[in-house]
Amino acid sequence: MHPVLLEGSAVILRELTDADSAPLRKVYGNDEATRHLSFEPRTADQVASIVSAAIRSAAAAPRTEYMLAVAGKDEELIGAARLATGEHESATIGFALRPDQCGQGKGVETVRLLQRLGFTELGLHRIWGARSPLNEASARTLQAAAMIEEGTIRGHTCTRAGRGGTPWSTPSCARSSKPGNRRLHPRHGPARARGSQLPARAPQPGR
Repeated sequence: MHPVLLEGSAVILRELTDADSAPLRKVYGNDEATRHLSFEPRTADQVASIVSAAIRSAAAAPRTEYMLAVAGKDEELIGAARLATGEHESATIGFALRPDQCGQGKGVETVRLLQRLGFTELGLHRIWGARSPLNEASARTLQAAAMIEEGTIRGHTCTRAGRGGTPWSTPSCARSSKPGNRRLHPRHGPARARGSQLPARAPQPGR
């Protein structure tokens, strides 16, 4: 699918362009924005390389990676989001926002737009992601977007917050397109969702 343009009430998901390198560095080059991600703040050249790779992947056929800009209603980039398709009609997702854009519901809407991309536009069955265990804001974001915590991935990744370069286990969460999305407790029926958070190679669930 290309180009991607999905609009919500507060944010837009759109394709990255070369002009996005400078505003994206305010996200990927920001110490606070990358605190729960798996990499150190990026340099201007590194961010430009990320944008170039995203533009190349958008032109691939078949397309398996959707590295997108999260933009405000004025189309200014305020973050990045990623969906990467996998086996069995599934995909992983992740995102990061500029710190001054957090706490306004934009993270929740970003996740919902990624779900719309996966379920409605691409016809996927399952979307999942993982978060830093220290990122409680991400957990709340995923819970609000109806992502259900499924378990823990042991020795999954390293994040800047907490344990330095030591790999640690990350909570994982998912949502299915099918009606049986809710977990069933053996005694009490549907369990209440507990959040987790999103990526992988690029943006991990932000806030």
